[in-house]
Amino acid sequence: MTGRRTPHLPSEGTELLSAAPFTPRLGDLVADTARSGRVGVVVTLPGEDSATTYHLRPPGGGTTWSAPADGSTLFPVPAQVTHATLLPSGDAVYDPRARQGSVPVVFHLADGSTSEGALVLTSAELERLHAQTGRLLVSHDKATGDSV
Repeated sequence: MTGRRTPHLPSEGTELLSAAPFTPRLGDLVADTARSGRVGVVVTLPGEDSATTYHLRPPGGGTTWSAPADGSTLFPVPAQVTHATLLPSGDAVYDPRARQGSVPVVFHLADGSTSEGALVLTSAELERLHAQTGRLLVSHDKATGDSV
């Protein structure tokens, strides 16, 4: 220990940067906190067609509702993950102290975007995945006529 105190808060006089406020656009999927997080699609913007508020409709259709023109109760709904694939570059790593393995993956989202992450598995999950992968390889070999 150096005896010096480590600051845990920003120095006085510096301002924290905050993210830009969310401004919904036509067609955005949003959650409305004034309606217990109800999800809707923005179908009308304030100032459009004489509207003074946002108009939202459930994604599958249904009754339209309004949200304040400042959008203060609206938050973006993140795109859902559709599947994950192995990261083309990167190798699995095992941490013996944590008794966990980590496999680098790419998450594919419904909006077409991707995000890199990791599949973290306990020892029991690694064994289960090994058994399941073995069965998949046997099925593949049978389907393609390859011998095991």
